[in-house]
Amino acid sequence: MHGESDLNLWSTAHSEPIGVPAFLFEVKASHYWVSVMVDDSRISGFYKLTREERIKKVIELTGISEEEMKPLASPGDVDLDVLENMIENVIGSMTLPLGIATNFQVNGKDYLVPMAIEEPSVVAAASNAARWTRKHGGFSAVDTGPIMISQIQAIGVSAPYSAKHEILKAKEELLALANEQDPILVKFGGGARDLRVKVIDSSVGPMVITELLVDTRDAMGANAVNTMAEALAPEIEKLTGGRVLLRILSNLADQRLVRVKAVFDKELLGGEEVIDGIIAAWAFAEADPYRCATHNKGILNGVDAVVIATGNDFRAIEAGAHSYASVGGYSSLTKYERDPDGNLVGTIEIPMAVGLVGGATKVHPVARACVKILGVETGLELAHILASVGLAQNAAAMRALASEGIQKGHMALHARNVAATAGARGDMIEKIAKQMVKEKNVKVERAKEILAELSG
Repeated sequence: MHGESDLNLWSTAHSEPIGVPAFLFEVKASHYWVSVMVDDSRISGFYKLTREERIKKVIELTGISEEEMKPLASPGDVDLDVLENMIENVIGSMTLPLGIATNFQVNGKDYLVPMAIEEPSVVAAASNAARWTRKHGGFSAVDTGPIMISQIQAIGVSAPYSAKHEILKAKEELLALANEQDPILVKFGGGARDLRVKVIDSSVGPMVITELLVDTRDAMGANAVNTMAEALAPEIEKLTGGRVLLRILSNLADQRLVRVKAVFDKELLGGEEVIDGIIAAWAFAEADPYRCATHNKGILNGVDAVVIATGNDFRAIEAGAHSYASVGGYSSLTKYERDPDGNLVGTIEIPMAVGLVGGATKVHPVARACVKILGVETGLELAHILASVGLAQNAAAMRALASEGIQKGHMALHARNVAATAGARGDMIEKIAKQMVKEKNVKVERAKEILAELSG
């Protein structure tokens, strides 16, 4: 969804530490956009406020204007002409619930985190888990930089290893040619950084694969790296004597990793027995791919919700995460252990190809508003938040599994959905939901019966 080669937005402070104000400016529009830092993401009783009160509180804390908030508060008012130009054959739009996760502190900076998701309990779980970390400094995030990989496939090469040598010999010329394709990216500190070559065996014979490593700065970078690969294709054919077929990015973005660590307070978690259960549950995921698939899906519950809210490509994130987890055998993207004080320490390592440039992030008014609420200034800062949310969501799920079980937390929210499905509205939804949970009978038929009783 990102990666236009004619980029109009780049960070001039990409290398500064998170928390240091950085300006993003539009080259074409020649004006500055400065994000607002949230002083404290802890909002007591946020879930108890009415929807109107929550909107008012977000405006108050983030500095977003009422006009910018309109697409969030009234998604049906989003101009269909905007959506018409995003995909083909548009007939309308589908609205997902969009909530705010609270309590997040990443690298010393507080954030209110927009999450677009239909699954109950995800926003509340992430908020709770973030609260468990604050006593110990919140989330600490580092990254390997915004490096994307584009692959150029050469087939029909008679001497593949000789061809590999020739390509590497011409490395500097090829990198220069790649950078000529995107002078704006290069101007703002990005561009082709390295080139590597491998020979692989396949069912149709040996292939020479040239991989271009590109620093995409604040863009996801798909279009930029693909354009560079297209430009290199004729030169690769000359050097190999073969035929170039595919020129495409890889979503296994293992050069674009984010690593996050957090200490979850043992008392807030529920004590030593709960921590024992969390570590045992994680060990189960490490040992068994059937469990691990659901374990990693729980991580992505949190990550995807923020990716969607900010207009990024959640399919690319999903592909990258699961393929990275599969390297060397499918395993957990998170790790859990104890610190010397008995607290739970969680870490995550995950590819995070997201950006703030191009695509829906700049076009869709809801995505623009969500970015404004977050107050992020670089693509890497956004990536840090995403990985932190993934770790928080996973820790919350582990705690639920290791203590009361995952269904208890889901059931209350599910009961509200069932009550609404049965025709309940307003305060009646909560009354019916509580009654069904109390009876442990959360079904549409029962909800209709209770509705009829309460309605006289």
